[in-house]
Amino acid sequence: MIVELRTYTVKPLGTSDFLELYERAALPLQKKYLGHLIGFYVSEIGPLNQVVHLWGFDSLAERESRRKKMEDDPGWTLYREALKALDVIVQQESKLLKSVSFSPV
Repeated sequence: MIVELRTYTVKPLGTSDFLELYERAALPLQKKYLGHLIGFYVSEIGPLNQVVHLWGFDSLAERESRRKKMEDDPGWTLYREALKALDVIVQQESKLLKSVSFSPV
C-alpha cells in the first residue's frame, strides 16, 4: 500500500474558508474517485495554518488512474477555480509513503 500525504499551508485565518469550500466542493469528488480516505487533520502545534490529509492506494498506478478520472470531472475544474478565487493557499506539499512489512495499514 502507498499513502499520499498532502499538506496545504493556508494564509492565517484562512483555514475555515478553505475547509468549508473543500468539504462542499472537493470532498465528494475525492471520495468518489480516490476512494480510501485515511484521515483529514489541521495543525495545532508546530507549523500552524496547515491542513493535512492522507489517502491510501494499492499502487502508484492505481493512484494515477484514480486522479486522472477525478481531474477529468468538470466538478473538479469548478472546485479548482473556486479555490484559486478564494486565494488562501500559500504552499502545497505532497508525499507518497510506502508501507513497510510490519505496518498495520
